[in-house]
Amino acid sequence: MEKSQWKWLFVSIGFSALVMGGVLYFTVDETTIEYISRINPFYLALAILLHILSLGFWALRIQRMSASLGYLVRFRQCLNLVMANMLVAAVTPSQAGGEPVRVHELYRAGVTVGDATAVVIMERIIDGIVLGLGGALAMLFLSRHWGGSSSDLSGLSLVMYAAWVFIITFVLIFVYSVKNPDHLKSVLKRLSHWIDRRWHLRRIEQILATIDREVDNFNQGLVRFMNHGKSGLVWGFIFTALLWLSEFLVASMLLLGLGLPPHFIESLVIQLIMTTIMMIAFTPGGSGIAELGATSLYSLFVPSSIVGIFVLLWRLILYYLNIFLGLLPGLSIVRREFLTRARR
Repeated sequence: MEKSQWKWLFVSIGFSALVMGGVLYFTVDETTIEYISRINPFYLALAILLHILSLGFWALRIQRMSASLGYLVRFRQCLNLVMANMLVAAVTPSQAGGEPVRVHELYRAGVTVGDATAVVIMERIIDGIVLGLGGALAMLFLSRHWGGSSSDLSGLSLVMYAAWVFIITFVLIFVYSVKNPDHLKSVLKRLSHWIDRRWHLRRIEQILATIDREVDNFNQGLVRFMNHGKSGLVWGFIFTALLWLSEFLVASMLLLGLGLPPHFIESLVIQLIMTTIMMIAFTPGGSGIAELGATSLYSLFVPSSIVGIFVLLWRLILYYLNIFLGLLPGLSIVRREFLTRARR
C-alpha cells in the first residue's frame, strides 16, 4: 500500500470508530449490561468462522473461474489476493479499490490481463444476479408479511424494492455493454474527455488507447467464458451463493450470541439492502454509512439497548477483521513489487 492509502485507511478506521462511538452513546443503557452478561461465545465464534468461510468460497470461485479459462491458480494464491483485496477495499469508496488488486494478482499468477479482468468483472455480475434473485425471492415470500405489518416494515419493503431495482439495472446495463462494446468505448472516452476538460489529464491519448485495448481484451475474455468457460460460470454461481449465504448468516449468529431471536428472513433482507448501499457508498470502506444504516434497519427488530453492541460486533467481523486479515498479504504484495522493481 502507498502512503496515501495508509492515510485513507486511518481516516476510514477513525471515521468508523467515531460514528460507532456515537451509536453506542445513544443506545447503551442500564439493560445493556444484562444483555452482555448473557453473550454466548459459541455463536460469536461461529459468526467469525462463517465470515472466514465466505472468504474461502470467494477464493474457490476465483480459482474455478480461472481454471475454466485454462489457468492453474493455486488456492493459497486466490485466498491471499482475496484478503489483500479486502484491505484495499477498506480504504476506497464503494470498496472499488479491490478489483484492480484482484486483476493484478491474477496477472502475477499467470493469467493474462484481459482474462483476469473478465474473471473479476464476471464475479461482480454473478454477485448482482445472485443478489437480485435473492431480493426477488425475499419480496415474493415476504410481500404479504410486509403489507400487513407496521409502517416501519412497509418502509423497509420499499427500500428492498429500490435495492433490487438497482442491482437488476446494473446487470442489464452490463449485458448491454457486452453486446455493444463500441458503445462502452464511446462512454468511457466521453468520460475521459469530461475529466480532462476539468482536471487536464496528462497523456490523454495514451489513456484513450488503453481504453480501446482493455475493452477489446475484456470482451474477448467474456467471449472465452461463453465459449470455453461455461463450467467456470456454473462454479461461479455455486460459490457465490455459498459466499453470500455464509456472509449473511453472520448477523443472525450474532443475534443468537446476544440471546435474541435470529430473525433469519428479516436479517437477509437487511443484509441485501446493506450490500447495495455499500456498493455505492462514497466513504472509504463504507465507514460511517454502514454503522448508521445497520443501526437504523436492525433497530426495527433489535432492542435499542443492545442494537449498538450488535452493530459493533457486526463491524468488527465484517470490517476490522478484514483489515487485520489483509495486512500480511497486502504487505507481502508491496514487498514483492518493491523487490521486482529493484531488480530492473
